[in-house]
Amino acid sequence: MPIFFILLLVSYLLGNIYIFVRVIQALGHLSFIIRGIFGTLYWICALLLFASFALRDVKQIPFTLGHIIFQIGSGWLAFTLYMVIFLACADLIKLFNNTFSYGLITALILTTGLLAYGYINYQHPDKQVINIPVNKSLVNKDKLKIIAISDLHLGLGTDEKRLKRNIDSINAENPDIILIAGDLIDSGVTPVISRKMDQELNRLNAPMGIYMVPGNHEYISGIKDCMDFINKTKIQLLKDSLVALPCGLQIIGRDDYSNINRLSTNDWAVLTDPSKPIIIIDHQPYNLSEVQRIGADLQVSGHTHNGQVIPLKFLTEYLFDISYGYEKRENTHFYVSSGLSLWGPPFRIGTNSEMVVFECYFAK
Repeated sequence: MPIFFILLLVSYLLGNIYIFVRVIQALGHLSFIIRGIFGTLYWICALLLFASFALRDVKQIPFTLGHIIFQIGSGWLAFTLYMVIFLACADLIKLFNNTFSYGLITALILTTGLLAYGYINYQHPDKQVINIPVNKSLVNKDKLKIIAISDLHLGLGTDEKRLKRNIDSINAENPDIILIAGDLIDSGVTPVISRKMDQELNRLNAPMGIYMVPGNHEYISGIKDCMDFINKTKIQLLKDSLVALPCGLQIIGRDDYSNINRLSTNDWAVLTDPSKPIIIIDHQPYNLSEVQRIGADLQVSGHTHNGQVIPLKFLTEYLFDISYGYEKRENTHFYVSSGLSLWGPPFRIGTNSEMVVFECYFAK
């Protein structure tokens, strides 16, 4: 993972150099002072990405300032991605058509339009409704409504206002159970605490419980600090834990895949009763065939964001067995959510944020 981020940041810097050189070439007729002002502003915006990482858990920074820095810095990441793609295409066209001289302005217009669409799309999360038939019975129940969400990434990016809208949408469904498949917190608990987001989370309402597993970002944020914060809410954190509800439903909350010492699938095979319904929450959707072997009826995951934007969507499809959506394998139902919010740039391009409603029907 550190190698991935190193490559990402190196690519980001190289991409910004490419864009900067192309813009300076286009501004060659302007004075040195104007180009200098442009260059200073450009690199301030580009380097705010690094500032947003450095300031994510600094208590002395006002939340509003940190939020602005995060939005610009992370947004510039997406701006760089699409400007490089469109500029490279324009340069290829110029190789075959030397008269084409509108590459920069064309790339800028396309990038701006695409980001505007992605931002608007992000403001309107989807609701997916999935029917899950389970060939096992519960005590005195034959149906449950379960809401599953993941990847809220609360912090400088997802603030308390967006969280409030999300919770209103969840409560409007009147779920029996709420499952949170990791990455509730983004990159530090300081902004989450300062904006009193625990008060919003305590508005979640599910009579049979709210259950969450840690994701990789809970470990990035400091797992102990995250656990202390979650303990102030109604959410029950399942970190390699099993909850057996009075109706007979077993909910397994697996620790994140990044913890190499988490319980194995074989351990869970011993700890559960396969004759009763089993739901697994596991942030990262790996080793799915092992889940089938222990008789699980449903596994809910997140983490992938469905790539969040094209072309990263194609990368997650390559990396994960199921990168997004619903699939049934033998008697096990799998759902990998694209997440209710997102990481970094506030854009959804070619993907959607979502809340998942499982209508679970059990044998009588």
